Amino acid sequence: MNNNLIKNNPAIGQSWDEFEKEFFTPEEIAASDLRVALIGEIIKARHEKGLTQKQLEEISGVKQPVIARIEKGTNNPQISTILKLLVPLGKTLAIVPLKPAKQSL
Repeated sequence: MNNNLIKNNPAIGQSWDEFEKEFFTPEEIAASDLRVALIGEIIKARHEKGLTQKQLEEISGVKQPVIARIEKGTNNPQISTILKLLVPLGKTLAIVPLKPAKQSL
């Protein structure tokens, strides 16, 4: 979510961060952040390879409309689908320690 687009929006308060903290649990926020990061990495890797979604479909076996929905964030894909996309992009998933939560002052 682009914080600059919604800063000082009277509909949600001072900032997205305030809204997010009020309406979502830390676990929901962490899960959302992880999804956004994963989607961003898939898009970045596809662009770095110079591939269209259609070309990625051809080499991954994942249909282009599914790729589009994943990249838009409107689809919650299974890990097997993510792996099918990552392998031809030269990427894989890794399990690493989480970074400590941001400390609020």
